Amino acid sequence: MLLADCYDDKGERLALDHYYTSKPASNREDIRFQAELRGQVFTFLSDAGVFSKHGIDFGSTLLIETMEIGPGAKVLDVGCGYGPIGLAAARMAKPGEVVMVDVNDRALELARQNAAANQIDNVRIMRSDALEQVRDERFHCILTNPPIRAGKEVVHRIFEEAYQCLLPGGHLWVVIQKKQGAPSAFTKLEQLFGEGQVEECTKEKGYRIFRAMKKV
Repeated sequence: MLLADCYDDKGERLALDHYYTSKPASNREDIRFQAELRGQVFTFLSDAGVFSKHGIDFGSTLLIETMEIGPGAKVLDVGCGYGPIGLAAARMAKPGEVVMVDVNDRALELARQNAAANQIDNVRIMRSDALEQVRDERFHCILTNPPIRAGKEVVHRIFEEAYQCLLPGGHLWVVIQKKQGAPSAFTKLEQLFGEGQVEECTKEKGYRIFRAMKKV
């Protein structure tokens, strides 16, 4: 199922012009702002038709401030949007590489511009439905603020594909709100990674950060 092919709880197809839409049709806006992430200032260009267009959402910020990435790591950001998580990770991983994927073409365009504006060159940015385009690659670390409104099936698919793409000993980092399915997400992660392999690293304002480690 493509991320754009989503339905509400009554089975009605959702409007296609959402942040998990491949080609948003909303009128373009020129939104610019700065944000401090892990003690460094970033400049971002945003637009209509992307997630959290006016500023980095609290969940993504919490993930950025919590995630642990070593120098030289190969990292994947799933659902990168206009780039805050992946670009922050790229600075932490250097001289490693961060692959940033999203289904939203407008978001990908912005992520490329934001990488250039912040002089970050250790990234690859590409269109992918979940992890489809990187399924043959392996990563030390995978990061995601999953598209909850796209439905549990899509979110769980991201978890399943992330497990397959992690190197042994690698980590999947997930941010999710308690009221939007954190307990079921934790259960799904334990099913995939095994009991004792998933931990809640932090929680704040209803958000949870989970880290799941693939057994060596």
